[in-house]
Amino acid sequence: MSLSSSPDSDLTSRRRRTAEQSQASSCVLHPHASYNQGEIHDQPQDTPQPDVAHAFTPSPPHSLCASLKCVSAQACSSKHVCKDSCEAIPRKRTIRAENEVEANKLVNNYRFGFRKWKSHVTARPFEARSDVVKELYSELNVIKPHAGPGQFITCGNVAFVLLFGWWVSLVYFVVGLLMFVTIIGVPYGKLCWKLCCYFLWPFGNTIHEIGNTLRRCCEEAPDCECSMETSEDSSPVLVHSVTEGPGPGMPEPPLRTAYWHRLSTYVWLLLGYPPLAVIHCLVCFVSWILVFTIPVSKMSAQTLTVILLLPPEDILLSTSTHRKHQGYETRALLCCYHAANCYYYKYTVDGINVFAVNLLPLVIFALVIGYVDKGNQFASSDVKFATAISSIIPLSYYIGMGIASISAQSNFAVGAVVNATFGSITELTFYITALLRGHRAANPCLQEVVKAALTGTLLGCILFIPGVSMIIGGLKHREQRFNSRSAGVSSALLFISVGGVFAPTLFSKAYGNLVCSACTNATGGNSTSNASGPFVCHNCHYDLKNGTLFHHNIEPLIYTVSVFLPAAYIIGLIFTLKTHSHIYDIHVGGGQETGHHGTVVHWSRWRSLLILIVATVLMSACADLATEHIQPILNQPNISQYFIGVTVLAMVPEIPEIVNGIQFALQNNISLSLEVGSCIAVQVCMLQIPILVFFNAFCDVGFVLLFSDQHMWASIFSVILVNYIFMDGKSDYFQGTALVVVYLILLASYYFAPSPAVC
Repeated sequence: MSLSSSPDSDLTSRRRRTAEQSQASSCVLHPHASYNQGEIHDQPQDTPQPDVAHAFTPSPPHSLCASLKCVSAQACSSKHVCKDSCEAIPRKRTIRAENEVEANKLVNNYRFGFRKWKSHVTARPFEARSDVVKELYSELNVIKPHAGPGQFITCGNVAFVLLFGWWVSLVYFVVGLLMFVTIIGVPYGKLCWKLCCYFLWPFGNTIHEIGNTLRRCCEEAPDCECSMETSEDSSPVLVHSVTEGPGPGMPEPPLRTAYWHRLSTYVWLLLGYPPLAVIHCLVCFVSWILVFTIPVSKMSAQTLTVILLLPPEDILLSTSTHRKHQGYETRALLCCYHAANCYYYKYTVDGINVFAVNLLPLVIFALVIGYVDKGNQFASSDVKFATAISSIIPLSYYIGMGIASISAQSNFAVGAVVNATFGSITELTFYITALLRGHRAANPCLQEVVKAALTGTLLGCILFIPGVSMIIGGLKHREQRFNSRSAGVSSALLFISVGGVFAPTLFSKAYGNLVCSACTNATGGNSTSNASGPFVCHNCHYDLKNGTLFHHNIEPLIYTVSVFLPAAYIIGLIFTLKTHSHIYDIHVGGGQETGHHGTVVHWSRWRSLLILIVATVLMSACADLATEHIQPILNQPNISQYFIGVTVLAMVPEIPEIVNGIQFALQNNISLSLEVGSCIAVQVCMLQIPILVFFNAFCDVGFVLLFSDQHMWASIFSVILVNYIFMDGKSDYFQGTALVVVYLILLASYYFAPSPAVC
């Protein structure tokens, strides 16, 4: 009995020990913990990478030991039951990209000193795009099956009729009458009346080209895809250019006079085409500027450049309810279903967002009215300043695209140099232009405005950009996590940079002489009386220029700091890019092309460099106009010059960076959203301010690295606050709200602050 039960008891004890060991070696994970990193995925090194472009990797934020390997109790040296121990293993961010150039751009986003850029620098494969994006870039010659005319009654289509349709149709009707009057242009008159009905409600209706065009195409190019079958409404969802062929026994197309041998063609081009060209250009421009009505712009461009230049007998109109089948081949030229699409904010032209493209004419307008209208006869100084400062927005976007394109196609050394030189060119151009103009006009107020703009850039990049990104990202993803160690590197550099920038100011407060004017004592006597008692003084300031303290102590300190700050920036580059690059351990996973084969880059390196140079020149011109016409804005009695500097002049050039930060946050990549602001703030302190100091040393423009108390304490408080919030490696909309509220409070203090004494 004992012998037979012994194996069973041993088996039971082994099972019990196995269960206990498995319990001792497990980590408790949150059951619902997972988050989406978009293009960035955190995975252990040994985990096989799925061959998917955008995979979702579970990442337990509430686990007892996230991303840790648990060691069982048997590994403990003690014979007693020991506590669970976890051994950390390295983790990598896995980047999925379509090609090598795009992967380089994504890796550069995580490198210190590189500009963070969201937009693609290469053309994405069209077949890999979503159906929504394909719809944005599709030509209006695709016939789709539909349920009936009722589905086209939308707000956008009704708005088209009210904004464009009725008067475009009216112009076609008038031009048709004109063609009938000429007698010889009667075919074009009939065409205009058909198009009059079409443009009143074009949705679901199709304009075809008939003739033997497709048959000639197949004969001359045998490799082209031609179909001689009649296409019915039961075709697939998207059908390109419908092709209909003549049935057996149907007549061939009759012979006709060549298009350019007809007298009616020249009558049409002289009398009918010009007014229609004007109205279509106007419709095309207005609908393109509105962005969301770009389909209307495409429809007008197709009509102007193709349809109106065809022989009238080759144009066939078919309604959404009845398709005419002739004995000729047909090719769909125009078929529009919706006049507006809310997703057109994603539309790009040569890699540039459509909003930035639409703002480019503003640059030309600002330069024309600024340099031609010197006497302000056609536009006031306020208008010129507004257009000049707004022109900086698209130029900043083009500069950012050029920097990202060159960096993605070059090694990290070239990218670091390009980012260090052109990354601050927007702000430096404005600051140097303002200092030069203030020096020539003997206006020290512009120097204070430049210091306010520098402080405003710091505050906006430290508080506003991370705050807005946290709010928007937190509303979509509830809670977001980031690499607290890499954020700690940026925080340390912020402490170093802000401490170095304001060290001369603190030194001057400690050792400077306080000079006051208009002092009176309690008895009402002036400062020269010998009466004892408390004095009330006004216009107090530290006298630095008239004493030896500035020249012998403060000025050498300023130059010393201006040398140490760029040196610290270079050390930061070496630390993050070479010696301690594992902090930003990036792994380019499978699923992307290994090389430039098949990669279509929007801008080559030489083209990017040319665009950078041209944009920099235009930026200088716009900055010159802005500083020339800023004085009426500064003379406003109800607005402090400090407030203008920390808001308009500081944040307008950073609008593309704000957009990038928000887009990163929406993709649950809050790490890059935070790095966007930190990178700019570090460059302001460690590169821009030292460059201004050395520029002042070679060309004395009156710039002294001494800030007001408000600038100093606001910046120091902001750095301390943001470092406190970044400590836990988590973000949500409440933390973002705290940062934005503090930023708004500081702006309010600048708004109600008195103007500088020199202004």
